[in-house]
Amino acid sequence: FGSRACSKICLRVRTSIFDIRNLPHRRVKTPTPSAPMTSRSFILAILMLGPQLGSGEKFLQGSSAPVDRDELFRVAMAEAMGCGGAVEPERFRDIEKILAPIWRVLPKNRHGRAEWQMLRYVTHRYFVQTSSLLIRGFEPARRVNDSNIGSAQILVEKVPSLVESVLEGKRAATGFTLEDAVSMVATLEQLIFDSESAILQKVYARRNLDRDLSDHELSGVIEEYMVHWFMNEDVPRIDILISNSSLMQEVFPHWDDIKRFVAGVVKTQQYSRQQKPAGGEGSAAMTHSYSFDDAHKVVGSVTKTFASYWESECQAIKASLVELDKDGTGRVSLSKFYGANLDGEWRFGESETYLRDLGALDETSSWRGKQVIIPNYMQGASNCIVTTANYMVCCVNECEPILNDIEAAMGGPVAMPADLLRLVQNMTSFDDEPLAISKALETQLYRIGETHGGKVPLHGRLFAQWLHYAFPRECPFPHKAGSHVGLAPMEYGDSYKVSEDEVSTYAASRNASLSAAQDLDEAQQMLQWNEDEELIADYSQQLRAPWEGKWSLLQLSCTVLLLLVLVGTMGRGEKHKGSGRGILGDFDSKSHFV
Repeated sequence: FGSRACSKICLRVRTSIFDIRNLPHRRVKTPTPSAPMTSRSFILAILMLGPQLGSGEKFLQGSSAPVDRDELFRVAMAEAMGCGGAVEPERFRDIEKILAPIWRVLPKNRHGRAEWQMLRYVTHRYFVQTSSLLIRGFEPARRVNDSNIGSAQILVEKVPSLVESVLEGKRAATGFTLEDAVSMVATLEQLIFDSESAILQKVYARRNLDRDLSDHELSGVIEEYMVHWFMNEDVPRIDILISNSSLMQEVFPHWDDIKRFVAGVVKTQQYSRQQKPAGGEGSAAMTHSYSFDDAHKVVGSVTKTFASYWESECQAIKASLVELDKDGTGRVSLSKFYGANLDGEWRFGESETYLRDLGALDETSSWRGKQVIIPNYMQGASNCIVTTANYMVCCVNECEPILNDIEAAMGGPVAMPADLLRLVQNMTSFDDEPLAISKALETQLYRIGETHGGKVPLHGRLFAQWLHYAFPRECPFPHKAGSHVGLAPMEYGDSYKVSEDEVSTYAASRNASLSAAQDLDEAQQMLQWNEDEELIADYSQQLRAPWEGKWSLLQLSCTVLLLLVLVGTMGRGEKHKGSGRGILGDFDSKSHFV
């Protein structure tokens, strides 16, 4: 069914909860959507408002090539189907305000621009921070290379020429500006908003609606939209659920809460329209009648706010895991995990294979055995409440505010290990617990610095790994790119669910040797540490290889010696000094990146 609301119910392996997969299939004639109630004014807004941002550069501008890249972009944007209402200037400013602190500390090239990998990185973080949306194609775990640039799925689907002609072209090599990032985010927001109108049109068609709605009718429409949203457009099963309200309560245990959420969003829309009615909405606001566009706005609000509403459920899941993590390592033995399932915690029902493929399983300790990594599990696709073709709605990433604070304090893409230690030692965990940085972890931070000539890249895999061990319950362990999958349960297949026999086998050993494991030293608790670095972008402007400092001193000494020899043998001081400056100048202009 492609959604957390339903897939989590299917994880109840020891209860008699209704399994939606056993619903009989029934052919349902899908209603033909009505004509799109949209315009292309968004395209014009991007093209007209984009230049007004910051330095005035247009989206993806900066190439000196003779090809008219702006025209290529216009053609690409014209392919975006169903672009709804214009993006207000205030929206661009709001996006830029959120992006600017992150953009400020990203590594830039010699043109002062960021590479494509950083553009997708900052876009990913924007959606994670603002609405806990994981944009498909922009996942950090996805490998990006020459053959796969890692573009957002919705861009590939809606604006293929943007990907083919602009992002994959030579122009991307010149780098991107903050204004480009703002435009990218605005484009994605609008494309997501447009895509939701198609689902809403289906709901209208099912109800034979072609008129304005009352308050009660609008709530009913949005409730039915939620079912479509949760079920990822599985029309036959949606039809069965909607026709049987008792099944709805069984499949969605929190359905009453979801209905209250819908009622709250509708009331917010009512209040907003009354306080600031748009042109022609004054009469509708007074009579409490709602057009399709009004309903579409409510749907857009649902997408942006539902994760924050659902976070209480995420925190309940985490609390159950933390209760099992007696040592504070951010890990729970697989036997305890399945033991909790046996005791009635139905949410812990993912199979061992699925947990491994999600990157939520630590198998490095022969003493502790296989362990579920709490933050990786919480950020895993199995805990995303909504799964669509273009995005997932997931639990809040608790590592984001930690990284935000570090970036703000360091003010750049790299930092000295000592500065990072002082800062982090004064921070607290998500639960307001003081941090205790172990000697082993302190040593690892300095080793990261040694790898990069004395400085630590803030957006590399090694520092993300260090953050995981400093904040083991908040920051996910960063696996190497491309090593794990991000498939939702029903995308993964039937093997996502653990069998009852496996649960019983693991649960039977949950108390064995656990007390002795508490005596493990610091190094043994960091067995998953991996020395492989992965930098998202080229740091050659910010970093030097560890041997470059010594090599530079050696070269300088040789150069000075050579100058002295030249002065003493030829007696032409001024000429030789000029030559020396040339030699030094050539040397100083070089930089190396490893």
